[in-house]
Amino acid sequence: MADKKAVRDIRVVVMGAGMAGILSGIKLLEAGITNCAIYEKADRIGGTWRENTYPGLTCDVPSHAYTYSFEPNPDWSHMLPPGAEIQEYFERTTRKYGVDKIIRFNEEIVRCEFRGGRWHLETKNGTRDEADIVIAATGVLHHLNYPDIPGLASFEGACFHTARWDHSVPLDGRRVGVIGNGSTGVQIISALAPRAGKLHHFQRTAQWIMPVENPAFTDEQRAAFRADPALLHYMQNQPDYLANVERFNNSLVNADSEGIAEIEATCLANLENTVRDPVLREKLRPNYRAACKRLIYSPDYYEAIQHPNAELVSDGIECLEPAGVRLKNGRLVELDVLALATGFNAGMFMRPMNVVGRDGVQLNDVWADRPKAYMAIAMPDFPNFFMLNGPNGPVGNFSLIDIAEQQLHYIWTFIEKLRAGECREVAPTHEAMQAFERDRLEAAKRTVFGSGCKSWYLDAEGIPATWPWTRTRFCEEMKAPRLEAYAIAS
Repeated sequence: MADKKAVRDIRVVVMGAGMAGILSGIKLLEAGITNCAIYEKADRIGGTWRENTYPGLTCDVPSHAYTYSFEPNPDWSHMLPPGAEIQEYFERTTRKYGVDKIIRFNEEIVRCEFRGGRWHLETKNGTRDEADIVIAATGVLHHLNYPDIPGLASFEGACFHTARWDHSVPLDGRRVGVIGNGSTGVQIISALAPRAGKLHHFQRTAQWIMPVENPAFTDEQRAAFRADPALLHYMQNQPDYLANVERFNNSLVNADSEGIAEIEATCLANLENTVRDPVLREKLRPNYRAACKRLIYSPDYYEAIQHPNAELVSDGIECLEPAGVRLKNGRLVELDVLALATGFNAGMFMRPMNVVGRDGVQLNDVWADRPKAYMAIAMPDFPNFFMLNGPNGPVGNFSLIDIAEQQLHYIWTFIEKLRAGECREVAPTHEAMQAFERDRLEAAKRTVFGSGCKSWYLDAEGIPATWPWTRTRFCEEMKAPRLEAYAIAS
């Protein structure tokens, strides 16, 4: 990516040292852009894989696909990688490429303002910096969402959000409750069913469960991956996996597609054939289309919830009391430990940071109705400000590493122009943004995400906040920016 004819010593600041921030740092240093820094609010790298350490944490993307394209890993233990291995992979990669040298830990950016042709940044600690280019790699799932349940603070047992798991709390033989049944809740139930004395899973809305196997790689397989780079590359780009990703994501854009019908049939068969008790089976049966919410992949949740120690609680929660959860039917579920698998405020992105664009334009005002960005990357009135895995980008059961790499490739066109002195400021035009948003909103309503369920994919008006077109279209758009959609000032 380096441009050897560069004439400007530009400064680049990256927000966040998660997957996308580490990627940005690697590519900046490879291009010879050493006048750069990554600001990280925590004390170490990793993003969501740093934050989440709960029992059973596993990625639902095949391990070899969940790696940087340029940094394969021959040593994954399972087909679906455990969270601790993913965190270790990012830590090792950060050190290998020297990115650790440019990260400023415990520095949360609270203000980022464009004035005088540059971005002026300030951290909570009072550190100030200036940059020609800002890359926001703040991620999506990092602002904790706590449930609004009366009496939550009155519970006398151990209580914590699953992204703040307290590993000092014993679990074996204890009475454990889990509120929330997205991927996190499902994985925790699978992990704790054999361990807890009694395990209660509080379900508000049933979930479709896609069956999946998670075999371990043998020592012989890992040795073969280490010995054969071509084999390792093949594992990163398995044709069957890539074809399934393409088919799955192309199906999402049409709630009535054949692909969605096949997904629904597979999930339905999983429910019908795995859950023996007809009463439990009906409690677990969703009343919305499969993939309307982010599809949950699990090899053993249905088996876990049928464990003698486990109970699915589908009666509504009235309140928390010192001894446990009081249900609306009057029953008190007594607990020693309560885990809140209630997710994140996904629409925050870099907020509550105060981001101010050209002429005092406030990000909070621009996003008053919903977060939005042209091609999910940039916004009018915010010159030289780019986002990775920002609003309206592709989401789903596939590798966001691949998405971030494609987005950074797109952004690099502008980094090279700015670095070469071909321009000083670049941002999408208002006309391009309005046309993109108009078309996106119309297409979003036809996706399976808009087919009639509540999920974290929806904005405040109930419209899917995701990329609403095919993956193929996204890949084509990311090959090169449409320069006519940008205001480029010299």
